[in-house]
Amino acid sequence: MTALSLESAKTIAIVVVLAFLAFAVISAWVIKNITTKLIVVALMAAIALGVWTQRTSLQDCATKAKEQAEALDTTAITCTFFGTEVEVGT
Repeated sequence: MTALSLESAKTIAIVVVLAFLAFAVISAWVIKNITTKLIVVALMAAIALGVWTQRTSLQDCATKAKEQAEALDTTAITCTFFGTEVEVGT
C-alpha cells in the first residue's frame, strides 16, 4: 500500500472539502425548489378543496331556489360564496 505524503493528504482534504461544500450548495438549492413546489401544490389543493365545497353549497342553494320557484314562492333566497352573500332572485 502506498503511503500519502503530507502535501498529498492536504490536497485531497481540500478537494474533499470543496466537493462537500459544492454538494451542500446544490442540495440546498434542490431542496428549496422541491419545498417550494410542495408548498405551491398544497396551496393549490387547498384552494381547489375550498372551491369544491363552495360549489356544493351553491348547488344546494340552487336546488332550494328551484324548489321555491316551482312552489311559486317569490321571496328571494340568499346564498353565500366564500362568506359573500349572493341573492338569488326568482
